[in-house]
Amino acid sequence: MTPNKQNLIKFYSAFANADASTMCEYYHPTIQFRDPVFGLLKENDVCQMWKMLMEKSKGNIKIEFSDIKADEYLGSVRWIATYNFSKTNRKVVNVIHAQFQFKDGLIIKHTDDFDIWKWSKQALGIPGYLFGWTGYFQNKIHQKALLSLKKYKETKHAN
Repeated sequence: MTPNKQNLIKFYSAFANADASTMCEYYHPTIQFRDPVFGLLKENDVCQMWKMLMEKSKGNIKIEFSDIKADEYLGSVRWIATYNFSKTNRKVVNVIHAQFQFKDGLIIKHTDDFDIWKWSKQALGIPGYLFGWTGYFQNKIHQKALLSLKKYKETKHAN
């Protein structure tokens, strides 16, 4: 097993235990993260996002991971997050394909890819079903996520 594969297992094990601080130990200081909801986040904003999401879940998130592959430079993981979306309390089962790039034994790029329309139907109900496929609606989801992160970072919890 490669060191990067071991690190991905440790990263997702920390995630499954709602331990964002340990997750962040596996990120390079110049980490770049991208997903369909938050878009591109860099450096400390990535760790703040995970901390915020863990706090909002209040321990009610289930993380399962499989198909872990990693060599010296690249990696991938399939993972499933099951939780209740905080704004609507609707159950979400989100299947995600993560891709990674490594530098100096740490994750320098992390890209999570999932079907945002499928996510929005689960998280937002009828509005997500009707409009979740549109660029306008997806942009609204993105803007709300960034605003939520900004507000979180302004609190004492963002240290």
